[in-house]
Amino acid sequence: MNTQTDLTPRLPEGRWALFLDIDGTLLEHAAHPDSVSVSEELLFLLQTIERRLDGALAFITGRSIADVDRLFEPLKLRIAGLYGLEHRLTPDGQIEAADAPADMAALADEIELELASKAVYVERKGPVLAIHTRAAPHLLARATELVEAALARLPEGYRVIAGNAGVELMPLEAAKGAAIRRFMQFDPFTGRRAVFLGDDTSDENGFDTVNAAGGISIRVKPQGETAAHFAIADVAGAIAWLKANFGNAAEQATSDSLVA
Repeated sequence: MNTQTDLTPRLPEGRWALFLDIDGTLLEHAAHPDSVSVSEELLFLLQTIERRLDGALAFITGRSIADVDRLFEPLKLRIAGLYGLEHRLTPDGQIEAADAPADMAALADEIELELASKAVYVERKGPVLAIHTRAAPHLLARATELVEAALARLPEGYRVIAGNAGVELMPLEAAKGAAIRRFMQFDPFTGRRAVFLGDDTSDENGFDTVNAAGGISIRVKPQGETAAHFAIADVAGAIAWLKANFGNAAEQATSDSLVA
């Protein structure tokens, strides 16, 4: 990524498809995923964006679809949950979900037994197991060791993804890039240029996919190298950029936090 600071212009008029990560991108991270809340302002902004893009807006998130619906109630959007292991291709459509392997629950129990009493949160998301160490960063290395050791006990086709404040165990087919490609095959996304905002290691696959298709990739709060072509300093900057480019024109915000 070119980190040279530059005043970035607003996106030109065009047929855009917008894909959004949630935690760390639209919402500040919390020690526990249930500790976050969605403001009325953000709900209104997302509704406005969906209308302006004729529905070509989707969440691409590690959260489950059910969890996202609770968090953003009453708003329902198109969504890929669990890194693409769940899909809802239309706001009121059926949820396509993947099953969890039988060994996953027992594995979660073991890791929880060792780490949960030490401010580490073990989140069970069906075929995905997430270990959150934001409240105990010194235990990230140990959590990673436990998850990596568990790979041999699971069916083939699982991988470990280390994040900014935790580690996750997930199937190989759980990839945000694949989820974006799937949405782009259907209306109202077909024929549009993709924009993807994310903030973590698990979003890099999505950046690669969008870049290859000639889209716009933006990483929020980048740490180290990233495939994203642009960066935004923080969640507030991401919201301001979305307002300026996809929100109400009367509420334009400066976008000088976006650097090429």
